[in-house]
Amino acid sequence: MIGFELETLVAILLGVARGATPLVFAAIGELITEKAGVLNLGVEGMMLVGAVAGFIAVVATGSTGFGFVAAMLAGAALSSLFALLVLFLHTNQVASGLALTIFGIGLSAFFGLDYVGTPIKGLSGLYIPGLTDIPVIGPLLFGHDIMVYLSFVLVAGCIWFLNKSRWGLILRAVGESHHAAHAIGYPVIAIRFAAILFGGAMCGLAGAYISLIYTPMWAENMTAGRGWIALALVVFATWKPGRALIGAYLFGGVTILQLNVQSMGLDVSAHLMNMLPYLATILVLVLISRDETKIRLNAPACLGKPFQANG
Repeated sequence: MIGFELETLVAILLGVARGATPLVFAAIGELITEKAGVLNLGVEGMMLVGAVAGFIAVVATGSTGFGFVAAMLAGAALSSLFALLVLFLHTNQVASGLALTIFGIGLSAFFGLDYVGTPIKGLSGLYIPGLTDIPVIGPLLFGHDIMVYLSFVLVAGCIWFLNKSRWGLILRAVGESHHAAHAIGYPVIAIRFAAILFGGAMCGLAGAYISLIYTPMWAENMTAGRGWIALALVVFATWKPGRALIGAYLFGGVTILQLNVQSMGLDVSAHLMNMLPYLATILVLVLISRDETKIRLNAPACLGKPFQANG
C-alpha cells in the first residue's frame, strides 16, 4: 500500500513538472520582452501557433527536435508581426497584443484542421541506469524529459543575462528609460525587436511542449489559457526569473491537482476543478496588486510606452 502511494506521489510530482514547464518557457519569454519595455499580450496566440507548427513538423519529419525548432521559428515569426506594428508603426501595444492572440488562435485552427486526431509518439523521460532506478528520488531527479531540464537552464541563463552580462544591463536600461538609452547611443528599436523575437520563440517552444510532450496530439485551442497564466506569472514574479520558475510550479501544481482530485474519489464538480488554475491566477493577482509599491519599484518604467527617436 505504501509503495503504491509513493508511486502515485512520484507520478503526481512528475506531472507537476510537465504542467509547469510550458509556463516557464512562456513566462521567461514574456519577462525578457517586458524588461525591454514592451508589453506583448499575444502570448496565447504565439503558443498556439508554436504548438501547431511543431506538431505539423513532427508529423512531416518524425523528428521531435525539428518540431521544437519549427515551433520556435513560428512563434518568432508571429512576434515579428507584433514588433513591426508596435516598433515601426507605433500602434497601441495592448490592442496589438490582443489582436495577435486572436490572429494566432485563428491561424493555428486553420493550419491544424487536417491534423486533429493524428497520433504521434511523445518524448519520453530520460533513463539513466543506476540513477533513475533509485526509489522515489531517482525518477524525481532523473526521470524527466530533456525539456524540463532545459527550462531550468533557461531560467539560470536568464538570471545571469539580466544581472551579470553587459547586454542584459543594456536591455534593462532600455526598459527603464528608452530616451536615456538612445541618448548614449544604444539602438533601442533593435534591442526591443530582438527581445520581442526571443519572447515569441519561447512562447512557440512552450506551445510545442504542450502538443508534443504534455498531450502529444493536436486539438484546437489546446493551450487552454496558459498564455494568460504566463502573463500573470510575470507580474507574480515581479519581473524576476527565479520567482517566475517558482510561480510556474505553483500553477503547474494547481493544474495537476485538478486532474487528480476526482481520481482520488472526491466528489467535486469537474467544471469547478477546471476553473481552479484561473481562480488561482485571479487570486494571486489580487493579492499582489495590494502591494502597489513593490510592483511599481520592480516594473520596467517604460513598460508599454512607445518609443520614437527625436534625432
